[in-house]
Amino acid sequence: MYPIKIPKFIQRFFSNYFFSLPKPEKIIYLTFDDGPIPEVTPWVLEQLAAYNAKATFFMIGDNVQKYPAIYHQVIDGNHTIGNHTFNHLNGWQTDNKMYFENVQKCAKMIDTKLFRPPYGKLKPSQAKYLRKQYKIVLWEILSGDFDKDISSERCLENVLNHAENGSIIVFHDSLKAEKHLRFVLPKVLEYFDNQGFKITNIEY
Repeated sequence: MYPIKIPKFIQRFFSNYFFSLPKPEKIIYLTFDDGPIPEVTPWVLEQLAAYNAKATFFMIGDNVQKYPAIYHQVIDGNHTIGNHTFNHLNGWQTDNKMYFENVQKCAKMIDTKLFRPPYGKLKPSQAKYLRKQYKIVLWEILSGDFDKDISSERCLENVLNHAENGSIIVFHDSLKAEKHLRFVLPKVLEYFDNQGFKITNIEY
């Protein structure tokens, strides 16, 4: 199992990471991990554009290398890009030298000051090193769109029942998450738009 919402006390304890970014105005941050891919990312961009929403895409360098045109579609849409390593490495299972080299390989393709560790797993030594170059962005709400054992309706509830002003929400523009995402994303955009939230990207 995994936590849907990261408790505030954990957010305070790990204060060097960004879990939420509350502002005086009503604001929500949608983020998309693991793209870009042709099957899902262009569709996500269409959904966002329909609501004049901006998002943050934490991209795998290998996918950027394979699909540069889609990478540029995201850039041209004035969305924000983040580094998600070149090969989606688990920091807990990777020695530091290899991990940093993989991040740097991705950085050669993605110009950004934002980093999100795949699986949210990062050793303290890795975090200390990467904070010199990046704002490390985790999340407050995990939609569960990657989870084949839950329904699309539950995935939607995970977001709507737990998100609040300033929440950073994780989705995935990936094949694994596509089924849930195609059900959930339009409804999430409509809900927060109707509630008067600004749906925007994370700045650096």
